Amino acid sequence: MSSLAPLNHLITRFQQQTPIRASSLIITLYGDAIEPHGGTVWLGSLIQLLEPMGINERLIRTSIFRLTKENWLTAEKVGRRSDYSLTGTGRRRFDKAFKRVYSSTLPAWDGSWCLVLGTQLSAEKRKLVREELEWQGFGVVTPALLACPRYERADLNATLAELGVLEDTLVFETTAQDALASKALRTQVKESWSLDELAVHYSEFIQLFRPLWQALREQEQLQPQDCFLARILLIHEYRKLLLRDPQLPDELLPSDWEGRAARQLCRNIYRLIYARAEQWLSATMETADGPLPEVGEGFYRRFGGLD
Repeated sequence: MSSLAPLNHLITRFQQQTPIRASSLIITLYGDAIEPHGGTVWLGSLIQLLEPMGINERLIRTSIFRLTKENWLTAEKVGRRSDYSLTGTGRRRFDKAFKRVYSSTLPAWDGSWCLVLGTQLSAEKRKLVREELEWQGFGVVTPALLACPRYERADLNATLAELGVLEDTLVFETTAQDALASKALRTQVKESWSLDELAVHYSEFIQLFRPLWQALREQEQLQPQDCFLARILLIHEYRKLLLRDPQLPDELLPSDWEGRAARQLCRNIYRLIYARAEQWLSATMETADGPLPEVGEGFYRRFGGLD
């Protein structure tokens, strides 16, 4: 166990999940730590890295097998050793999810909206479209009408095509209004995107990680393994939050939006511990060819710059 009580609390909390979400944590590990180092790692390194989290070797092997079957990972055997890396599909999924985690700021909003109307769809198809588009930041205005202030047309068309509804769905783009966020619009946004529920989750994140931030700042010398464990749990929990967050423009959010404080806390902790965590990763992770390569320049641009 760590000498940091808040870190031990976070580890225990992770271990008490039923079932333990080992596969999800491994994806976080790849996105945060392995991909910047070339994307490939020896299975033995994964087992060593995650053992302090209370994940035994059998569960790690089972999780890796599942992620391989789901086309997240691919294996390369060198003798009796197996190295695992993200597949092309896995990397695209990773890019989409983790780009939001480390971005410094969102682009300015011009006041326009995308509206997706599904009145020509069956109730079953509308449900599928709603569930899929909610992951892309769309909110439900009416059972047949979805709206989003930020979207990528190519992603939207690809999603509708995959669901087999592209030809039966109406997509509109509105022009900017004089008032970007009227009272009526703010009320609609609060309802359509369940902002109160999301704010509760952000508040829980802050309550979980603020004691860790305080404990880390009080340390005379940060321990590399503690920093690694703290970093992986921090990004794991924050990534799960962002999967729920539609990333709405500031103009549509409450002035005291908890998501801003949560992001600032995450960035502060990450900047404090990333270097020591890198020391632990460099000492622990390897491939069949030896130590992992150094991180690329893009790594240091996370959260608007780590230096």
